[in-house]
Amino acid sequence: MRALRGATSLDTDTTEQIAGRVQALVGAMLEHNGVAHDDLISVLFTATPDISAMFPATAARDIGLGDVPLICAQEIDVSGATPLCIRVLMHLYTERDRSELHHVYLEGARGLRDDLPE
Repeated sequence: MRALRGATSLDTDTTEQIAGRVQALVGAMLEHNGVAHDDLISVLFTATPDISAMFPATAARDIGLGDVPLICAQEIDVSGATPLCIRVLMHLYTERDRSELHHVYLEGARGLRDDLPE
């Protein structure tokens, strides 16, 4: 079992933007790591307090993850943090070592983990 991280950010707090960005992020996380649907254990989404138009988990359900345990939480409100940011912690089964996992950071969230390879 391993955990995979990812994040993205929004330009505006709208259901369309949340859905599009979450779906792109989750899709990239699965694709870049060769994760099959049945490999997923659970997914935790956090959103900064300035996001309220939609639950990120709803966007994940809309791309077929309705049978995967999904939960949302609010990110702590840290001064100077990336605004309009959605983070993901995905738990999965994989044969890959941690060093082989590709964590995915998109849009304005790219700078959150500049210590990770592209």
